Amino acid sequence: MSSPKAASESGDSQAIDTRVVRKLADILRDTGLTEIEVERGGLKIRVAREVTVAAPMSAMVQAAPPVAMAAAPVAAAPAPVADAPAAAPAHNGETVKSPMVGTIYLQATPGADPFVKVGQTVTEGQTLLIVEAMKTMNPIPAPKAGKIVEILVSDAQPVEFGEPLVVIA
Repeated sequence: MSSPKAASESGDSQAIDTRVVRKLADILRDTGLTEIEVERGGLKIRVAREVTVAAPMSAMVQAAPPVAMAAAPVAAAPAPVADAPAAAPAHNGETVKSPMVGTIYLQATPGADPFVKVGQTVTEGQTLLIVEAMKTMNPIPAPKAGKIVEILVSDAQPVEFGEPLVVIA
């Protein structure tokens, strides 16, 4: 926080308001994001934190060594990533991937019918899912018309950028 203090002492007309930094930090904590950047006028503020997901990931990797050699977790980590894209070519369809980090929702409100179901025909631009990021609901449209072959995520699941969501044939 020395930067905000220094900016205030220097008499800079665009001193950093520590309340803004704290609010951004709260957003990071609440959403699980690792960094956020805001720009107003000529002032740019970037707040980042260490990824807390890394600890559980390493815990999972550490859980594997008693079962297998130390080299096995390294090989096992890329396997799920390789399996997901492999599913799309097996269906000869197009995989719709998440354009952002967030939480996926299969329906507009809890208890409502899902936007799409496996086997359903969709039109280009039709909403397939919603990704919530920073308290904003972002509809994920179908990139083309076709049939829903597979839904690769479950409701309220956290997703990463580029993660496969749906396969359309």
